[in-house]
Amino acid sequence: MMVTLLKGKLHKAQVTHCELEYEGSCAIDTRLLDAAGILPFEQIQIYNVDNGERFTTYAIEAEAGSGVISVNGAAAHKAAVGHRVIICAYGQLDAAEAREFTPNLVYLGSGNRITHTGHQIPVQAA
Repeated sequence: MMVTLLKGKLHKAQVTHCELEYEGSCAIDTRLLDAAGILPFEQIQIYNVDNGERFTTYAIEAEAGSGVISVNGAAAHKAAVGHRVIICAYGQLDAAEAREFTPNLVYLGSGNRITHTGHQIPVQAA
């Protein structure tokens, strides 16, 4: 059996651009893509912390070190500059691989700079 797991995440990225007339996708600083293990043209899910929107698109490269998170095309209606978003990529693994797998979790601060990284999310307390 195959299971779908979180592969990589950019937690609380801040949208820097919304380009309605762009071809589509989400442009992401290549350093952030690398840190999260997200490939150019890979499908991503974006969860908008500020308005609750959740949508699917694909990642494209933005200039390394720029901090750019640009929501483009039709998805630009679902975010605004300054909104905080969580960007996730998922992968499919067989059950045995899934037991050993850990995701690349990247936490962002001001200017979409990496504050820390990890591979596990703490157990949520009651």
